[in-house]
Amino acid sequence: MDNRFRGLGVALITPFNADGTIDRPALAKVVEHQLAGGIDFIVVMGTTGESATLSTEEKGQVLAQVVEVVRQRVPVVFGIGGNNTAAVIDQLRTFNLDGVDAILSVSPYYNKPTQEGIYQHYKALAGASPRPIILYNVPGRTMSNIAPETTLRLARDFKNIIGIKEASGNLDQIGQILKHRPKDFLVISGDDALTLPILALGGDGVISVVGNAFPAEFGHLVHSAMKGDFAAAARGHLRLIDIIHLLFTEGNPGGIKEALKILGLCENHVRLPLVPVGGETAKKLYQALADAEVVKV
Repeated sequence: MDNRFRGLGVALITPFNADGTIDRPALAKVVEHQLAGGIDFIVVMGTTGESATLSTEEKGQVLAQVVEVVRQRVPVVFGIGGNNTAAVIDQLRTFNLDGVDAILSVSPYYNKPTQEGIYQHYKALAGASPRPIILYNVPGRTMSNIAPETTLRLARDFKNIIGIKEASGNLDQIGQILKHRPKDFLVISGDDALTLPILALGGDGVISVVGNAFPAEFGHLVHSAMKGDFAAAARGHLRLIDIIHLLFTEGNPGGIKEALKILGLCENHVRLPLVPVGGETAKKLYQALADAEVVKV
């Protein structure tokens, strides 16, 4: 098992200026905040990074800056995925992956492939990728689920497919993967709210949204659970549960960017078609942060 990707991984936001350009000083500040909070690895250009609205050039700029700021202090995972297999393979072969330790690749969206189509997609990626691949199952966004049987087939057939970020929200499905997986295959939570039960079942960590703002607090939850201290993990879970709920009330990453704004780490600008959270949600989020004693009133 590749222990570099166990524990707390954070799905990094992309900070923007008011004119929509990348806020590079804020990006450096947010990355340093996460490193200071003790994260185990960082994920660049996932859903939370608004990868759908960044150009290839911009993605390269963000990745290069993150690699420069991180300076090998933690592993870096980079998101390369899509619903055109040939195009994804081309990106894997041509993108500058210096400083990248693994690829996070979302299951094809919109096309609604069969399970055999999903398998063949990842088979093709495994044959082309210069880095290990972490599958990403998020049926709420892709409109197709990677069935446990398909995940396990990929895990057994391709040594460079090293794990899955599971954001199906289906604990029964995740349990089936955990029960039958090869011993070196990672099962990583893709839902902050389900991280504790997934870890209790034997999961290996999380790729988190809330960790952008509260890496130390969420990391304590994750690391406590991985050590078997579920009482401490439960306290951490309940401390953050209202915040996590509010982060997703009006979609991701609007909620986490509002939290980061409250903490003074970046502004809450997002790119269309996303919009910032409304005033009522912002007010509730601030109160939840105060109640959890992660900000001073």
